[in-house]
Amino acid sequence: MSEALVVDGVRKSFGQLEVLRGVDLAVEEHEVVCLIGASGSGKSTLLRCVNLLEPIDEGRIVVEGLEITDRGVDVNRVRRRIGIVFQAYNLFPHMSVLANVTLAPRLALRMPHAQAEAEATTLLGRFGLADKRNDYPDRLSGGQQQRVAIVRALAMKPDLMLLDEVTSALDPELVAEVLEVIRELAAAGMTMLIATHEMSFARDIADRVCFLDEGVILEQGPPEQILSEPKEPRTQQFLQRIIEAGRL
Repeated sequence: MSEALVVDGVRKSFGQLEVLRGVDLAVEEHEVVCLIGASGSGKSTLLRCVNLLEPIDEGRIVVEGLEITDRGVDVNRVRRRIGIVFQAYNLFPHMSVLANVTLAPRLALRMPHAQAEAEATTLLGRFGLADKRNDYPDRLSGGQQQRVAIVRALAMKPDLMLLDEVTSALDPELVAEVLEVIRELAAAGMTMLIATHEMSFARDIADRVCFLDEGVILEQGPPEQILSEPKEPRTQQFLQRIIEAGRL
């Protein structure tokens, strides 16, 4: 298998605060990797660096053989290959669901209007949103809005999906419908890097779990090993707190 993503010695600081302190990570094609760790451990920053939303200070990031952190790289072209979904849905409130989903393919991919609408309608149907295509975001539940945000990212036909705590803003009963969409993407072979607080979901979906602590990947391995028998004391401490909070 070839590597879809290589993060090599990446460092990132905001002022005096060093958030990523030399992150090394390789993700294979069709692999699902979950990033876990306390708030502030660097999970979201790492995802934003992979999508070039944040410039890195040191190291390099390679996507499908292309070093995207090279100076001469066309940032917009890179972003077309990488879908990212945040915990805030970021849908345009003045546009219908269909318009939200078709906007980027029409503008960035120069896709004809009719083709963009046809493909968007198919995607919306696949994720149970066909009847919402003409609705505006304020008519949708949080779970539906997050599913639309995922569909909008998929409409660009990305090779890699980055998901940043996509369920953390949702009511508990809405979490399941979003996780089901991600589960379906994994089953279809989408390469994904997912920052999550949902430990049972990580155990269920991930090929590998990486524990970030203070800007480094402290420990990684199969979900059962990391979540049930972590070797590092810091990982054990983190998971003990999760168990005490009833979230594993």
